[in-house]
Amino acid sequence: MDAARIQALIEAGLPGARVDVQGDDGVHFEAEVVSEQFAGKLPLARHRLVYATLGDLMGGAIHALGLKTLTPDEAASRR
Repeated sequence: MDAARIQALIEAGLPGARVDVQGDDGVHFEAEVVSEQFAGKLPLARHRLVYATLGDLMGGAIHALGLKTLTPDEAASRR
């Protein structure tokens, strides 16, 4: 598994999202996902949306995925 494939899967499952995935060992990854779909959702619900894009890869090919999930407004206010 590689970061580019994970990024593509998340982008396909959350159209319009900005996604950045990092991970060098092939099983542990970190992702920042910025999506309008996160508006009004608690962090756990946001994470579930991302995990749903990866399906059975979670806990299998992807051993661990650290997530930072933001709305576009939240991402803009960090700058």
